[in-house]
Amino acid sequence: MEQSTAMNTLSQILEKLRSKGKDNELKMSDHGKMQALSLGKIYKPEDLTIVKTYRFEGDSDPADNSVLYLVEDQDKNIGYILDAYGIYSDHTGSSFDDFLKKIPTADRDEQELFS
Repeated sequence: MEQSTAMNTLSQILEKLRSKGKDNELKMSDHGKMQALSLGKIYKPEDLTIVKTYRFEGDSDPADNSVLYLVEDQDKNIGYILDAYGIYSDHTGSSFDDFLKKIPTADRDEQELFS
């Protein structure tokens, strides 16, 4: 039986996703939609559900602040959206935030997501 370990860092969660074959990164396309290159899919907000959110804050450097959204598509594929938050965000303008606000949420248990 696999022993459970706490996932407290961004790198630990990304490694767990990779080891489970769920490391599908979604990025905002030039057309205002999310694109998962590894899955060959383009998503509108209603095509996704945010199933878990992790926030990370650097101890001494505000540039270390980031948020990781685990998302599930209609085919039950798990992926993630990663962004810094605050003034260090990788996205200018409101399109990224507007897209995220339209995605429905359903908080899921980690054991369910990483099984």
